[in-house]
Amino acid sequence: MEHIRRNERMAALTKLLTSAPNRIFTLSHFCELFGAAKSTLSEDIDLLKGVFTRFQLGQLETVTGAAGGVRYRRAISPEKAHSFVSDLCQQLSTTSRVLPGGFLYLSDILSQHELVTTMGTIIAQQYYDAQPDFVLTMETKGIPVALMTAEAMGLPLVIARRSSKVYEGPAVNINYVSGSAGHIETMSLNRRAVTEGTRALIVDDFLKAGGTAKGMIDLMAEFHVDVIGTAFVMSTAAPQKKQIENDRSLMVMDVDPADPSTLTVRPADWLTQSVKA
Repeated sequence: MEHIRRNERMAALTKLLTSAPNRIFTLSHFCELFGAAKSTLSEDIDLLKGVFTRFQLGQLETVTGAAGGVRYRRAISPEKAHSFVSDLCQQLSTTSRVLPGGFLYLSDILSQHELVTTMGTIIAQQYYDAQPDFVLTMETKGIPVALMTAEAMGLPLVIARRSSKVYEGPAVNINYVSGSAGHIETMSLNRRAVTEGTRALIVDDFLKAGGTAKGMIDLMAEFHVDVIGTAFVMSTAAPQKKQIENDRSLMVMDVDPADPSTLTVRPADWLTQSVKA
């Protein structure tokens, strides 16, 4: 094999690791790829760890055990996460964004790749250790941030629909009560979409009363899937008691639907507390 210089190995290692977040690569894999000894690859990885830490480019971790190796995890410091969300709050604190029913217009924010990628990274960081097997969202506005969360965690994305599609085959359908409107809605998921006994992370765009999120949790129960967490881009301050518990939102909005001038948008308490800690 042609001799590969260290700077070439380092560049290739960086590309391979960052292109597959949260995937464990064995040292043997890199040894075969570069024709180098394990001791040499270990030195290269230690150097990369220092670079990633110094420039806050994410986390490079060594995983021990029979199936161990090295993996890259996207990460952002609590200070940067809080600053990023605070900037978003300022952009969204515009009365013209208030929609009927006490909702907030988010579509332009959720269509910007850089923004949703950072949101996905912040959410993923909170659930790495919970080790979900897939990310679940509800069509359609929650898909961008759910997809970026799934990408950061190296997981598949599963999308629940409001109605079953013939071309997707047999599906499980449930009825749930929309928390905001109190209407009976339908939620559908293909029987082959998930595997019994796996673990799901629910990610969506907006949490008001929690009816849709509760519906997704109930849907996962039909598949005998554990829900390890629920995360949202935005939640409302009212009602204070939601239909779900232990949810994590990036932002919290408060507004009187009859008076848009009362709109306030702020970072969620857990983000603020992480900076103070």
